[in-house]
Amino acid sequence: MITDLHARNIEAGAKPVFDGLAKGLRLESTSTKGRGKWILRFVSPVTGKRRDYGLGIYPEVSVDKARLRALATREIIREGRDPVAERAINKTVRRAEADALTFKQAAEKVHGEQKPGWKNPKHADQWINTLTTYAFPTIGEKKLADLQPSDFAELLRPIWLTKAETASRVRQRCETVMKWAWAHGKVTSNPVSVVEHLLPQQPGKRERTAHHPSMPWREVPTFIENMLRNGSENVTRSLLEFVILTAARSGEARLMEWSEVDLEAKTWTVPAARMKAGVRHRVALSDRAVEILNAQRKKHPEGELVFRAPRGGGLSDMALTKFLRDKNAGSSEPGKIATAHGFRSSFRDWASEHGYARDLAERALAHTIVNKSEAAYHRTDLLEQRRPMMEAWADYVSGGA
Repeated sequence: MITDLHARNIEAGAKPVFDGLAKGLRLESTSTKGRGKWILRFVSPVTGKRRDYGLGIYPEVSVDKARLRALATREIIREGRDPVAERAINKTVRRAEADALTFKQAAEKVHGEQKPGWKNPKHADQWINTLTTYAFPTIGEKKLADLQPSDFAELLRPIWLTKAETASRVRQRCETVMKWAWAHGKVTSNPVSVVEHLLPQQPGKRERTAHHPSMPWREVPTFIENMLRNGSENVTRSLLEFVILTAARSGEARLMEWSEVDLEAKTWTVPAARMKAGVRHRVALSDRAVEILNAQRKKHPEGELVFRAPRGGGLSDMALTKFLRDKNAGSSEPGKIATAHGFRSSFRDWASEHGYARDLAERALAHTIVNKSEAAYHRTDLLEQRRPMMEAWADYVSGGA
């Protein structure tokens, strides 16, 4: 009987060592001490000829595992089947399946397998939509085994420099598909891994980072007075002013529900599912922010959504963007229109200019602490300390000093 000690000490070039428990199982030495090939010798019930069947390499396949594999294979033989012939057939079938599988079919398989692990449904949709837009038109119907680095380089080339972030995502998702194909034995290499050698160097991340156009903080009071409070009141104006007052992301406020608000405590608690970092966030509400919420409640006493669209349901993610475009709201970048998200930058600049601590401003914006050591010591969100800052911001943008 082969033991682990025997297997570990098998010499290079030594005679095969036979196992007494699993009939026909032996360990054949290789050119390296302590390594060997597991072989099961048997007589084929189909041809009547003696055959050798590989069961793996020691030590990757342990003695116990090789013995179990040998016994399982013996069961196949007792059923009148030839495991060597079946392995060859299965290999041929897999090769034929791989030869027939297109990039689009493989991408859809990968998407279906990975989708349950993604928390954000929007990301799941974007993942496949990106490939649908940029990859499928050129390589979608090509067989996986025929794809070369040049195929991926050509589909990336039109956006490689002009849409560097998008190109990086397309490349990453193409590589995920090809890695999946490689792991499943459908291709012998990953052609996407060398695609950069066929394309020009992209600009650095710092050069291509696109910031949301923001309004200079000194201009925000005038904007609120002239654009948000001058004219008929509507839900878009109220939402935008609330977003400015709270320095929140528009998506957090658009889908805000009354169950998240404590008007008496002047606190809004945004659930983790709606936060970019996936962590619950508390917002200190100024008096003016509470006024806006009370007005919304009077308009719609029923329902969960705070900022309900005129026809019911939530406002679209383009509602604030369209409003700002229509008003031609100025940004600090020439030729660009300020975005709702850009008012977070306006708030951050105002806070710095007025001497507020970095911790207070960053927590108000719900920014993640990048330094892990620093983050480990921050166990409080400084909500009460943030209240005076948010009240001062509200006073300022409402026309105060």
